[in-house]
Amino acid sequence: MKNRLKVLRAERDWSQGDLADRLEVSRQSVNAIETGRYDPSLPLAFKIAELFDLAIEDIFTSPSKEA
Repeated sequence: MKNRLKVLRAERDWSQGDLADRLEVSRQSVNAIETGRYDPSLPLAFKIAELFDLAIEDIFTSPSKEA
């Protein structure tokens, strides 16, 4: 699953550790999500969307929806 997490994080000048702290997950989890090695659980995806004040669809996209 593709996502804009790294861009959104960088726009706020947050490190992966900063984001991890806000989401109550490990920095390694943030890295794995950003690099596409791990898809977040639905509750975590909602938490991410709420943190950035965006819809889940504005952060995460499936490869088939890329144009």
